[in-house]
Amino acid sequence: MTAEAVAGTDLEPESLHEARSRSWRTQWAQPDWWQLGWSAGVLLASLIVFSIITALLGSNPFSIYSTMLHAAVLDHGTLSQTLLRSIPIALAGLAVAVPARAGLVNVGGEGQLIMGAVAATGVGLAFGSAVPGPVSWLAMAIAGAVAGALWAGIAGGLRAVLSANESVTTLLLNFIANDVMLYLIYQPWKDPNGSGQPQSKPLSHDEVLPKIFGSDLNLGLILAAVVALGIWLTLKRSGWGFALRVAGGNPIAAIRAGLPVKRLIVSSMLVGGALAGLGGALNFAGVETQLRPGITASFGYVAFLASYFARHSPLRVVFASVVFSAIALAGNGLQVKDGLDGNVVDVLLALIVLGPLVLGVRKGRRA
Repeated sequence: MTAEAVAGTDLEPESLHEARSRSWRTQWAQPDWWQLGWSAGVLLASLIVFSIITALLGSNPFSIYSTMLHAAVLDHGTLSQTLLRSIPIALAGLAVAVPARAGLVNVGGEGQLIMGAVAATGVGLAFGSAVPGPVSWLAMAIAGAVAGALWAGIAGGLRAVLSANESVTTLLLNFIANDVMLYLIYQPWKDPNGSGQPQSKPLSHDEVLPKIFGSDLNLGLILAAVVALGIWLTLKRSGWGFALRVAGGNPIAAIRAGLPVKRLIVSSMLVGGALAGLGGALNFAGVETQLRPGITASFGYVAFLASYFARHSPLRVVFASVVFSAIALAGNGLQVKDGLDGNVVDVLLALIVLGPLVLGVRKGRRA
């Protein structure tokens, strides 16, 4: 039984556990091969259309994918860059996926990433080298998660209390978060020893997340992977995760079943914001080490597309985030080797994301 099926009935509170158990047992059902076939076909069509566009721009359509593969994966150090870039994207993508289970649209990943980075910066500047590195890493991660949760919680509270559209409020909060960051790096946090550019003082050496496996990867990659797995298990196995699905499928039926829908709305936004805030903190402490304009590089918006493409399934969101990170990084190679504008990869991202929309329309017609 799916959450939508449960939500369409007058489910009594005491039967929730039984329904959740049935939902868990049926999740490994046989795949929809027609759906998989259509998905593969839509993806192939996206690649063909992108090849035609690059050909019209004067590039060799048969070499661009080789260029992209080398620029994002095969050339020295590029795979590490792709994975590091995917950390904030994946966590911000999960920040979209969790509220989506409750029927909410969180477009505020960008602002939540920024506030996470701002909070981590504040902790880093306050601690400096006065405390051991592990204490700084933990404090910055917690501060980032709390800041992101509070920022998303504003939109969640407005939705629960005033029925304000969360897609609008989260989007507006992105701009406010950016203004907060700009004020700090232009005024109180501006590095007096810098080159005059608006940026904070750099983290001390001990505060930067350590490298792992003798590579350019840092501890943030492991932490992000553990968090993603924990979110997947929570949404799949916990009563809270099942209640989110019920509330998202049919809020009226959820209220009749005794579920605290408003509390679920706020809690899903808080958890989502915490994930994005953590992503901002890890990106700051592991890669950037200084707060500056554009520190998130529109990761939040790419994350929204990744979550939408993955249909808000946590593990698929992580995979999509890595792929989208690779595509974005490949733009550098296309610019250097094929003479294309690096932003042309945004066209490919758009074409790929259009796939689920086409499949959704087809599924609706079949229904």
